[in-house]
Amino acid sequence: MNIKSQKDFFSGLMFLVVGGAFAWGATSYSIGTGARMGPGYFPLLLGILLAILGCAVMFYSLVIETPSGDKVGAFAWRPIGFILGANLAFGILLGGLPSLKIPPMGLILAIYALTLIASKAGSEFKLKDVFVLATVLAVGSYLAFIVLLKLQMPVWPTFITG
Repeated sequence: MNIKSQKDFFSGLMFLVVGGAFAWGATSYSIGTGARMGPGYFPLLLGILLAILGCAVMFYSLVIETPSGDKVGAFAWRPIGFILGANLAFGILLGGLPSLKIPPMGLILAIYALTLIASKAGSEFKLKDVFVLATVLAVGSYLAFIVLLKLQMPVWPTFITG
């Protein structure tokens, strides 16, 4: 059988593997029945559905002809590095890193750092737009998590709040 679309084939394969892994991992929990669902029921069902979707996409890639064969391009290391780095910086700034004596810097600074670092992953960078986005995200996160949900987390660095 000949692969007619590499992008579809490998994305379907990824769906199949991730869905299968989730379904397999869910079997370690109590599944239950449709009437009395256990904690593993929903992840098992979602994993199976994702695996079925992956099979369908893979089948599509083997049957439907594409003009150029949809070759898989070079791996984009730069965006992945910035996105992973942004999430790592967010986690460290939000909760601190006691083993390295880094105190928590709070939600607001963590969101600004996350937005600034992640925006470098794109092809164009406009500092004004990034600060506007960071401000909207910071205000929205403060309202959602601190005001409405009343979560207990540092909002500002300890050297500011005391």
